[in-house]
Amino acid sequence: MYFKDVIGQDELKRYLTGAARKGIVPHALMFCGAEGYGSFHLALAYAQYLNCTDRSDEDACGKCPSCVKYDALAHPDLHFVFPMVQNKEKKKETCDDYHTEWRSFLKSQTAEHTYFDIDTWLTSLGAENKAATIYAAESDKILHKMNMKIYEAAYRVLFIWMPERMNISCSNKLLKIIEEPYPNTAIVMVSPEPNNVLGTIYSRSQLVQVRPIPHDMLVNQLVTELNLDETLARQTAHLANGNYLKATRLLSESEDEAFFLEQFKLIMRNGWARNIVGMKQFAEEMASLGREKQKNFLAYCQRQIRENFLLCLSEPALNYLNNDEAAFSVNFHKYVNERNITGLMDEFSLAEAHIGQNVNSKMVFFDLSMRITVLVKA
Repeated sequence: MYFKDVIGQDELKRYLTGAARKGIVPHALMFCGAEGYGSFHLALAYAQYLNCTDRSDEDACGKCPSCVKYDALAHPDLHFVFPMVQNKEKKKETCDDYHTEWRSFLKSQTAEHTYFDIDTWLTSLGAENKAATIYAAESDKILHKMNMKIYEAAYRVLFIWMPERMNISCSNKLLKIIEEPYPNTAIVMVSPEPNNVLGTIYSRSQLVQVRPIPHDMLVNQLVTELNLDETLARQTAHLANGNYLKATRLLSESEDEAFFLEQFKLIMRNGWARNIVGMKQFAEEMASLGREKQKNFLAYCQRQIRENFLLCLSEPALNYLNNDEAAFSVNFHKYVNERNITGLMDEFSLAEAHIGQNVNSKMVFFDLSMRITVLVKA
């Protein structure tokens, strides 16, 4: 991975390359930002740059033995940790057991010059309806790798994607490594939800805040990479709000988005009508989905509440609704106001947290529907 493959983020690129050339390499670095901002690609480009033996001021060379091995994702001193789904029957219990699938997945994503998220990864595994975790068993693997001799790199890199999904036991082992760092070792973490990372890990890591891609730069990427006309590119970039992954999904007219909108309408209409039977049916339907999709739906609902509140405040320039969402919000936005905005956001956020904690999803969605009954008429 190279810095040139990352859309925008020029200031961060200059900072990272400059620090590396000066030999300023934090033992724990956390890239924080949505997947569509390029945080994963930026972190991996940084890891490759650290070990390039013929790097320029701007990027890794792509030709030295280290770069060749990084390009193949086969460097002996690069170790990946990532969320996965245990399958004891197939003896898939740690990240090493998914090594082949992970390398194939990353190569396909980089070849297509696109960004990805946890849903993309799980879909590639055929496990989109399951919750992905970094399990306790991974901690022993991490310790084993840290105690191995460095083969050839200037810096051994432990690359952790989504440390917020670490089992608490694994998080505590990682914390110990951060507090008592191994020589010539860089722990590079990528987190789209840094507030959910163990607090002591977060506080002991140097943070790299990855910002949204500037509007004009995102427009240019959509025009040059996807051959869009400028009008459509600008409209898409506005809705994506600096997120390239979201922009590509908007263009593909994701079925999930349409489904989420219909379910959002349903939960709100059930609440307004105090339709208990409808609430029960809604909870049963949502419970039949995988937990990742349930969490995505609840995050979607929070976005809809925010957008409708901005409409209520007459701030259309700050609005990011697609055509179908905007059509529904013409009448709905009047029901989101200063009296219930905080309560609605809190309830959807709490439900999302409960789903992440494996609380019975049917109970979560039925309880959420009942609470909305009170709030939507406030």
